[in-house]
Amino acid sequence: MTSSDQDLVVETVRDLLAAHEPAVLTLERPWDEALWKALVDTGLTGVGIAEEAGGSGGELPDVVAIVRTLAAGAAAVPVAEQLLVAGPALTAAGLAVPTWDAPTGVGVAPAVTATADGGGFLLTGTATGVAWAGVATHLVLLAGTGEDTVLALVDAGGLAAVPAANLAGEPRGTIALDATPAAGMRLTAEQAAVFRARYALARAVQIAAALEQVLAWTVQYAGERHQFGKPLAKFQAIQMELAEMAGEVTAVTALTDAAVQALDRGEGVVLAAAAAKVRAGAAVEVVARLAHQVHGAIGFTQEYRLHHLTRRCWSWRDEAGGELEWSRVLGAGLVAGGGDGLWAALTRAV
Repeated sequence: MTSSDQDLVVETVRDLLAAHEPAVLTLERPWDEALWKALVDTGLTGVGIAEEAGGSGGELPDVVAIVRTLAAGAAAVPVAEQLLVAGPALTAAGLAVPTWDAPTGVGVAPAVTATADGGGFLLTGTATGVAWAGVATHLVLLAGTGEDTVLALVDAGGLAAVPAANLAGEPRGTIALDATPAAGMRLTAEQAAVFRARYALARAVQIAAALEQVLAWTVQYAGERHQFGKPLAKFQAIQMELAEMAGEVTAVTALTDAAVQALDRGEGVVLAAAAAKVRAGAAVEVVARLAHQVHGAIGFTQEYRLHHLTRRCWSWRDEAGGELEWSRVLGAGLVAGGGDGLWAALTRAV
């Protein structure tokens, strides 16, 4: 898409969000099915996936623009997982779901073993924290570890998910597998690392967009809310907090954009995604804390909009690997080339 086409897509997503206000998610209402159907009707659930694979076509920047817009709008739909993780992984493996109009969930399941069975696999074990389990029609699982890692595509129709949710209420269920048939492909260690990196990058993209919106709301609130006869934004302490928030948001956005660009160029994405996820997680602690501090009591009320994003950011921070896990990946990758290659590795990653 051209930049003007991309702007039109973003405007379309915003219009859809305006008609579907975010709601508090519960076990009875775990996602926004009406919004998903609206996205399907506009062809947005297949963007970035080749038309020959049943998708709508488009490039990575188009996908990221959609994911960012939905994240900033607290949309309870599995678009990030489908377009940034499941779709590319399945396409690269030559696998396909029957339709991209149905939601696809994603999970990393090292405790699940995959046994070859004819042209497919039988999965046995328990997959925990599976994104959108109980909602998704199909699940894409990274099963096993090491040389036994398999990218598995599972029909979720006959599977029972033990209900669970993250802090924002988004489904993160547990799936028990007992010789469950699946299509799939064995992955090399490098391919498995890329899958995990894309998953982490998807969460970093969502966090960056949500934090940008949290900052915008906080700046707006500080300018409108008066205390002691003047706007909060006139107090130096508040100005310092807003400046600190802006610095954090700028940093995480820059690293996330750099990782997206590395992925788009076909360069090594693992270290870039690791840096983005680590920085995004660190920014969540600062930005969410200061946003609630500036808003005061109203920021903690159920009726106010702030919690729709801060609870998601706190959840996404821990998903697809937290700061400790990705810091280890980043550190090991940076020193792998020895002292002579350290500076070059640093500049590629950050």
